Amino acid sequence: MDNRELEIFLTLADLLHFGRASQACNLSASALTRTIQRLEEQVEQPLFLRDNRTVTLSTAGEQFRIYARQSLQDWQQFQTALKTEQAVAGTLTIYASITAVYSLLPDLLESYRNLYPEVQLDLRTGTAEQAVAQVQTGEIDLAVAALPDRNRSQIEFLPITTTPLVFIAPLQHEHSMAVTVEGKLDLARAPLVLPQAGLSRRRLDKWLKSNRITPNISSEVSGNEAIIPMVRLGCGVGVVPQLVLERSPFRDEVQILGNAPRLEPYVVGLCSTKRNLQRSSVQAFWGLAEERSL
Repeated sequence: MDNRELEIFLTLADLLHFGRASQACNLSASALTRTIQRLEEQVEQPLFLRDNRTVTLSTAGEQFRIYARQSLQDWQQFQTALKTEQAVAGTLTIYASITAVYSLLPDLLESYRNLYPEVQLDLRTGTAEQAVAQVQTGEIDLAVAALPDRNRSQIEFLPITTTPLVFIAPLQHEHSMAVTVEGKLDLARAPLVLPQAGLSRRRLDKWLKSNRITPNISSEVSGNEAIIPMVRLGCGVGVVPQLVLERSPFRDEVQILGNAPRLEPYVVGLCSTKRNLQRSSVQAFWGLAEERSL
């Protein structure tokens, strides 16, 4: 049986009148009858109960109607999906930190590549602090970034994961490296390795200001990944997203300080603009990420 035969059957099942059904299907009465007979031969049961005055569905006919409708719906959905995939082409520029490339993007990029092989992927890496800015200026289509705490009106954000901000020190740190007061890390005295800018820097600065603390900054670096090797070398105590620490080659040479202040965690996800999301290549990647985050 083919889709045309299923459509003819459903028309007759709805109208329950051979004459009106043949007109609706643009068939002769004999052609309609032959189509129904072929279906009944394949099902091996009568689909309609008919006499000189009435036509009704048999029990098998009721069940076959469910099957026919579902089959046609599945076929239509398949055609729609196929057309959508074929329409996705062009380029897609993604910006992410090295940590995001290693931890959040591999499976997503592989699935996207398999579904949309016609799209030319351009993957750029750099510091996470620059991600949102590059989306806003139009240099890239979308980025993996922490949910910004300001200038968000032009940005669409899709959360993927949450990671805490943690304070770290060398594995074998000297007592002066993590100076404590009443068992807690003293950020007024401990040397600090901090990012030059970005979300974690703003959150730490906010905490320091609210507690009226002037920090002892020993070094400032670009990017969260650079903080960990500096801490490993003994330059000071650092603050990094735990996700970055877990992917660092130096993760076993530093330790998380449990007696440190608690800062608001990172919400990490995709960010883009409404304008970019109108492009099929960007929309397809966003939709795939959305499915995986449910």
